[in-house]
Amino acid sequence: MWRRRITSLLSSSLHNAPITKISQPIFASSQKFPSLQFSQHPISNIGSLGWQFQRAYSLLSLNDLQDNKGARKQKTRKGRGIGSGKGKTAGRGHKGQKARGTYKFGFEGGQTPLRRRVPKRGFKNPFSLEFQPVGLGKIAKLINAGKIDSSELITMKTLKDCGAIGKQIGDGARLMGRGAEHIQWPIHLEVSRVTARAKAAVEAAGGTVRRVHYNKLGLRALLKPEWFEKKGRLLPRPARPPPKLKDKVDSIGRLPAPTKPLPFATEDAEAMSAVPA
Repeated sequence: MWRRRITSLLSSSLHNAPITKISQPIFASSQKFPSLQFSQHPISNIGSLGWQFQRAYSLLSLNDLQDNKGARKQKTRKGRGIGSGKGKTAGRGHKGQKARGTYKFGFEGGQTPLRRRVPKRGFKNPFSLEFQPVGLGKIAKLINAGKIDSSELITMKTLKDCGAIGKQIGDGARLMGRGAEHIQWPIHLEVSRVTARAKAAVEAAGGTVRRVHYNKLGLRALLKPEWFEKKGRLLPRPARPPPKLKDKVDSIGRLPAPTKPLPFATEDAEAMSAVPA
């Protein structure tokens, strides 16, 4: 603030000063006022400004910053004497439920509250399942990039580790038929659900798709087996599907994550046993 006062005093005094000839400057040095830089050559004719000086700093400084008047309002202190205007009853008035304490949220004095006057709407199925979709085109792209080995079984853990599905997997993964034309080689997959187009495309290329069932705990054990090892726990046993889901899955999910596919029929089992390991 003292910088502004010095500037205003100098400007007002120099404006009102009579026109004289000055042989030497008034301030030979700027030690007393380091924020002002005066010119070393005096001017004989003091007309509009008198001295030519420059500000070394801006008119606005950090120590001059302040809020506008009324921007900050102090908190009302209640129950601090009658002189404050909010003492004794602290603005609650005399007696009554609102003066003595709190009451139930939504209570309207005994009449039917709004939450009961409005009719019910909608329905949430507690047995609904959410599956994260993944297309065959994305899997083919990851195989071409070398992130997935097509010779091994592709499980949901494989898809999660390579980034085909995200962390919010829900109840499993659903194989979709998007990009089915890019599958030109046999692949074997184990997912929670599969569409008819995706299954036909994989089987046409010589591969297999198996729908496996995992509950919440089993899915965690499949995707994050290190979590159980860190906690010092054993992996849970695979859970059987409920009766309503038996026709929607092919088998029970295996733990830990398998590396070889299971055959669907006896002929496939004999073929698998004939192949050397």
